[in-house]
Amino acid sequence: MAKSISCSDAGKDCGWSATADTEEVLMSQVKEHVLAEHKEIELNEKSITSIKSLIKEA
Repeated sequence: MAKSISCSDAGKDCGWSATADTEEVLMSQVKEHVLAEHKEIELNEKSITSIKSLIKEA
């Protein structure tokens, strides 16, 4: 089953969302978006774990 996530899931005022077949592909999309649009977020073990907890079955 596909996985999905959106910035609004994290309480951000951002319309971005993504869906992918695997968590690995979805997290790649998340990292790309964070680096491009949310430079205030440091991608470290804690934040990545937090982001992964927001992933939903699509």
